[in-house]
Formats: sequence, C-alpha cells, structure tokens
Amino acid sequence: MSKTIVAIIGCGTIANNAHIPAYIANPDAEIKYFCDIRKEKAEKAVDQYGCGEAIEDYHVILEDPEVEAVSICTPNHVHASITIDCLRAGKHVLCEKPAARTYAEALEMQKVQHESGKTLNIGVVNRFNKGVNIIKKMIDDGELGELYHVYVSFRSHRSIPGLGGDFTTKAVAGGGALIDWGVHFLDIVMYCAGDPEPKTVTGQTYSKLGQDMQNYAYLNMWAGPPNYEGTYDVDDFVTAMIRTEGPSITMNGAWAQNIGVDEMYIDFLGDKAGIRLQYGSDFTVYSAKHGALLESTPKFTKSDMFQNEIDSFLACIKSGEKMPSHIDYVILSSKIIEAIYQSSDHGEEISFMKQGAVQ
Repeated sequence: MSKTIVAIIGCGTIANNAHIPAYIANPDAEIKYFCDIRKEKAEKAVDQYGCGEAIEDYHVILEDPEVEAVSICTPNHVHASITIDCLRAGKHVLCEKPAARTYAEALEMQKVQHESGKTLNIGVVNRFNKGVNIIKKMIDDGELGELYHVYVSFRSHRSIPGLGGDFTTKAVAGGGALIDWGVHFLDIVMYCAGDPEPKTVTGQTYSKLGQDMQNYAYLNMWAGPPNYEGTYDVDDFVTAMIRTEGPSITMNGAWAQNIGVDEMYIDFLGDKAGIRLQYGSDFTVYSAKHGALLESTPKFTKSDMFQNEIDSFLACIKSGEKMPSHIDYVILSSKIIEAIYQSSDHGEEISFMKQGAVQ
C-alpha cells in the first residue's frame, strides 16, 4: 500500500506536540511539507524531524497533486479559509479545534466538505480517548439509566494563555476560555450523550481578570510571554445552561478566577448511576445496589489519543468511513458555543426554534 502524502500547515505547539509525531509514528504516512508564515518554524521542523520541505505559502500545497492530506494547526481565524481552499483543491483535511471562530464559518466548511466529498475531521481529540469511549459505551448500553443532566467544570486559577497575543484577541481566536477550553469539554458531553440537538441556550461570559494586563498576577503563562501592547477582549469566565433533546447541560469555565483550585471534570448524572470524569485522566462510577452505595474506578490500558486521532484520519481517507470527529458531528458544538456568546451579548435565552436565532 502506498503511503499517504501529508502536509502540515502551522508549525506551532499543537503541531509539534501532537500532529507531527503521530504522522511520523504511522508507517503509512509521509510528510512532504511543513508550512508556516514564519518560515523559520517550518525550517526548524524539517531539521528536527529529518523530512519534508519548509515553505511559507500554503498555496504550494494546493497545487501539488501528490499531497492527499493536510493537518491545519494555525490560529483560529484562518481555519475556515485554509480548510475550504484545501478541500476545493482535492485534499483531505484534519483541522484543529475549534472548527472555526463562528458557527457561520463552520457551516461554510461543512458545505464545502459536502460539495468536495473529501474528508473534513476536526481536532476534537477526546473522541479518540479510550476512557471517554468507555463512558460512551456505558451510557449507550443503559448502565447509567436515563442520562438526565451533565455538569461541566473547566476552571483554573490563573491560566490565561499568551496575554495580549492571538489567544486573547477575539478577531483571531473568536473568543476566550469558552472556545479554547470549553469546546473540548462540551464536545465530550455531546459525543457521550449521542450528539443531541440543542433546544435552548442561556449563558453569560465575563472578561475580568485579564483586563488590567500590567497587573495580572500569574505563576506561568503557557502561550506567553505576555504582550502588554497587545489585545485582551475575550472571555476568561463563562457560565451556561443548555437544554437538549437529551440531557440538560450546565457549565462553569474559567481561564482565570480568584479561587486557587483547578476543577477540570465532567459529571454524568443518570437515574441508575453517575460518572465523574477527571479531564485527561480516570473516571469514577457511583451507584447503589442491595441498599448499599457503590463506588468504583475502572482500570484499563490507555493509549495516546492524538496517535489514535491521526491513525483514524489516515484510515478514513482510504476507507471513506466517517470518523466520530467528522464535521457533520462536531458542528453542534460550534452551534452551542455561538449561542452562549449570543445569549451573553443580548442578555437573553437563545431558542433554536425562534426566528433569528442561531440556525
């Protein structure tokens, strides 16, 4: 079987920590191009991985018929435009999360995917996490009974990334804590609950702790250093409630809060059992039987979810199968996130049945 020729667009953190090593580890893939508008990043990747060609213009990739697959690891504001260009050029695409800054951009990406017939997967990598898939199977098999509510917490003390940079500039990122962290947590919920259609959304976002950038105290900054001449116009805290055709969902999320405890978990509440998933870690099942309360933490062999994601992307290119991360499934999260921002901006609940609501 011939190898799938791959190009990487955007050679930053997520590309180097996840996409590139996973392609290198897959014997059926060959990276031909590393592309970044800062060409030195692409050149560093060529040197580090000992393969490929460094370029700064992704149009070179579009014009090369050898390239079958592209990983898009750029800032959010160019996800839609580069994805659409790649699909129209006949390339299969794995685009990092979030799909786009707005629901409208995500819809256009989906439309072009349908027109082109090429694969478009989004980097909601938790759909390839073994623990998450065990939880989904337990829910699907009825082990929790009726899943009636899910509570989501993605709260950290002082974790605003790259203050004043791309992450904190709405025109680039589309939002803050909600679209950056919340998309992963919300997507886990939607996936495990069977991607239920949302009915109403109410939410409130806040931009508080990062506003006075010069006086923002922190221990580390994972996308730093801070740029005090830059922009901070995104949310650092969000609270929301979503009614769906399945369970109701509530969430509280914070890049930064004046509580010095990180709380990164999801509670799945069923009438027979409940599960608390610690994000990126194990989960605990709570139930009752014979008048006794039961608690267990399942043990299982873990695998690298990023490797699983890349392997699945390459496999579906050959098979034509729709993976769980296909744009058709993932777009619901974009719809909900947009509605939370809309609800906060207008100070009212968003109904998907009303004229003028997010469609």
